[in-house]
Amino acid sequence: MSRSSDTTRRTPPGILLMRSIRGKDWSFSTYRYVVLFVTFIAYACYHASRKPTSIVKSVLYPDPDRPLGNEQYPWPIASVFIKEKFSDTGINWMRNKGWAPFNGPDGTSKLGEIDVAFLACYSLGMYVAGHLGDTLDLRLFLTTGMIGSGIFVGIFGMGYFWNVHVFWFYLVMQMVAGLFQATGWPSVVAVIGNWFGKRKRGLIMGIWNAHTSVGNITGSLLAASVLNYGWGWSFIVPGALIVMGGILVYFFLPAYPEDIGFTCPQGSATNAVAEPNDEEAQISKRNVVGGEINTASSHGSVRRKSVGLLEACSIPGVIPFALCLFFAKLVAYTFLYWLPFYLSQTEIGGEYVSVKSAGNLSTLFDVGGIVGGILAGYMSDKLNARAITAASFMYAAIPSMLLYRTYGSISKTVNIVLMMTAGLFINGPYALITTAVSADLGTHSSLRGDSRALATVTAIIDGTGSMGAALGPLLTGFISTQGWDAVFVMLMIGALIAGLLLSRLVIAELSEKTCKPMSQSSGQQSIGAPVTQPLLSDRR
Repeated sequence: MSRSSDTTRRTPPGILLMRSIRGKDWSFSTYRYVVLFVTFIAYACYHASRKPTSIVKSVLYPDPDRPLGNEQYPWPIASVFIKEKFSDTGINWMRNKGWAPFNGPDGTSKLGEIDVAFLACYSLGMYVAGHLGDTLDLRLFLTTGMIGSGIFVGIFGMGYFWNVHVFWFYLVMQMVAGLFQATGWPSVVAVIGNWFGKRKRGLIMGIWNAHTSVGNITGSLLAASVLNYGWGWSFIVPGALIVMGGILVYFFLPAYPEDIGFTCPQGSATNAVAEPNDEEAQISKRNVVGGEINTASSHGSVRRKSVGLLEACSIPGVIPFALCLFFAKLVAYTFLYWLPFYLSQTEIGGEYVSVKSAGNLSTLFDVGGIVGGILAGYMSDKLNARAITAASFMYAAIPSMLLYRTYGSISKTVNIVLMMTAGLFINGPYALITTAVSADLGTHSSLRGDSRALATVTAIIDGTGSMGAALGPLLTGFISTQGWDAVFVMLMIGALIAGLLLSRLVIAELSEKTCKPMSQSSGQQSIGAPVTQPLLSDRR
C-alpha cells in the first residue's frame, strides 16, 4: 500500500466527507478545536455512564430507618431539586422494598463490592490499555471501548426488566464494563498530547478536564430523570449516550496530526533538535502534488513506536505522582459513588431529600470540581510548579471535608456552599495529575528517538490511581455501617497521605525557585519540577 493510501486509510470518514463537501481542508487550528471538542464529548460520555450506580443505590438498598411520606420541597435551585410525590406502586414502593440481592442487611457491602469490581477491572485494564493505545490506532481503540462500555452498562440495567436477582450477574456486568472503560483515559490524554505542546498545557487541560465533571453532572441528571420509570432506565440511557459518543469519535477524531497530513516536530527526533521555543507554532502543512498527499511523516496511528511499562515507570516523576493519585482518587471516587446515597440518608436542615433530588444535588460537587480543575491548571502554569499546586490543594481538601461533615447538615444553603468547596479542592489535584502532569511526563526529554509514552504513562498514573478509586468505595461500603463520621475520617487521612507523597517533589520545586542547589546523587534530573524546563520540557 502506498504512503498516500495509508494516510487516507487513517483519516476519519467524517473528515473525508467534510473535505469532499467543502472542496478544501480545515486549518491546523480548526482541527485542534475539533480534537478538543470530540475528546471532551468522548470522556464526558465515559463518566456519564459511571454515575447510574451511585444514583440508584438508595433504590436498591432502602434505609429502613428513614421516614417516608413527610418529605417537603427543598431549597432554592429552581425545580431541578423539587421532590416529586409518587404513587404506592412507584419509586416509593421500590424504595420500601429495595431490589434483591441488594436489599438485605449486607446491602451496602454488596453495593461496595459492585463498585470495587468495576474499578478493579478498570485499574488493571488501564495498564494494558495504555500500552495498546501507544501501539494501535487510537481512534479505533477509543471507539471500540466506548461502544463496548455502552453495551454492558445497558445490560446491567436490563437486569431490572429481566427481573434478575442474582448477584453474580451484576458483578460480571460491572467487571466487563470496567475493562472497556479502561480504554478511555489513556487514549484521550494521548490524543490531546499529540495535538498540543507544553505552552499553557496546565490551563488548557484544566479547562478541557471539565469533561469529567460535565460527564458526572450529565450522568446524574439523566439517571435521575428516568428513575421514576424503573432503575433499569438509569443505566440504559447513559449506555446509549456513550455508544453515540463512540460513533462520533469514529467519524471525526484524528488521533495524530500526521493522520490528516500534518507533520508534528514532537514526532521525530530530528525535528525535535531544531525545535524553537514555541513548539506549537512549528507544525508544517502537508504538500499536495497533483492531487496526491505527500507527507514525510511515518508516525501516524499505526507506525508509532511505544515504550514498555518498565521504561515508562523509570521516567522521573511517574511513580511519585502515581502513588499520590492513588489516594487522591480514593477520596474523589468515594464522593463520586457515595455522595448521592449520603445525601439521601442524611438529614439536612431538618428534612431528608428524595433519591432523585439527592442525585441532582450531588452534581454541585462536580460544579466545584470544574472550577478546581481550571484553577489548579492555571496556578500550576503561573507558578511553574505542578507538585506544589497539587499538594496545596490536597491539604486544603482536609479542612473542607471536615467543615462539610460538621456543618453541612445545619442548612441546605450551607450544604451547597461547603459541598462545592470540597469539590473544588478534591477534584483540582486529581484533574491536574491526570491531565497536564501525565502529558508532561509522557513527552519527557528522557524519551529518546521516536519513542512515545503518552498513553502508557497516563495508564500507569491513572491505573495506579484507579486502584485507590476501587478501594475507597469498597471501604465506604463497610465503614458506613459504623457511621458517616468514620468515612470522613478515612477520606481526610487519604488526602493527607496524598499531599505527603509529593513532599520530595515540593521541596525540590521550592529549592529550585529559591536558587538553592539540589544534591543530585545519581546525576539524573530532579524529580521535583514537573513543569520546569529542565525536567518536563522537550527543549534542548
